[in-house]
Amino acid sequence: MQIIDSQIHLWSGGQSPAHHRQSPYLIPDALRDMKEAGVDAAVNCPAIWDPASNDYAAEAARQHPDKFATLGWFDVTRPAAEGFFDAFMAQPGMLGLRFVLVSPAHQALLRSGELDWIWQAADRRALPVGLITAPALNDAVANIAERFSNMRLLIDHLGIGPFTKLPEAADQLDGLLALARFANIAVKASGTPSMATDGYPFKSIDPLLRRTFDAFGPRRMFWGTDITRLPCSWAECVTAFIEHLDWLKADDLASVMGRGVCEWIGWSR
Repeated sequence: MQIIDSQIHLWSGGQSPAHHRQSPYLIPDALRDMKEAGVDAAVNCPAIWDPASNDYAAEAARQHPDKFATLGWFDVTRPAAEGFFDAFMAQPGMLGLRFVLVSPAHQALLRSGELDWIWQAADRRALPVGLITAPALNDAVANIAERFSNMRLLIDHLGIGPFTKLPEAADQLDGLLALARFANIAVKASGTPSMATDGYPFKSIDPLLRRTFDAFGPRRMFWGTDITRLPCSWAECVTAFIEHLDWLKADDLASVMGRGVCEWIGWSR
């Protein structure tokens, strides 16, 4: 079984946010930690706080194409330009996009349709696009998924913010589960230890994982970590899934732990 993390951040500069314990997190750091934890590969979501993170992601993918693929980001307020989009996607290892749209300004852009040029470009190319948004924007995400059905959306962290714990995290899950009706929406089960009210193996989050699995299925729910902000080791994130979720077995487990995300983003390893 291949174990492939659906979300990490690599970065070499910039001002890291306080909730990420490493600063920076370099290619050799990730390779060392992945080897120790038995993680075969990872999808790198370049850190938005480092302006050079896309370049660093391209270098990681160029050096280690079997270990790193990229969902990159750019300033969504930049002018629409097909030439820019094609050049951006031509970078080594760049398989798709990922945007953090949580500020009031970004939320307004998402609702207004001003970002449709991005969704149109991704839809024409059948690209995966990762999103972090506020739970209140699930209706806007549904609207995008319905209008751009060739684009494959990928929602981070069960649609739950990095500072939200149980029981509030459970209260926010219903909005995400309603999106499962769209075949072009998948979800990362990433960052979940930060939601837990207990320690390893984080049994308090089992109901959230099971509800998400029941809604999205093994081909649209993907294990991941966002490791640099978690209060546990990478190995514990792995074994919490493969050893302690009694309902996740065999082929379903293999899909959730890596095969599914590779299929979703088109990473032919």
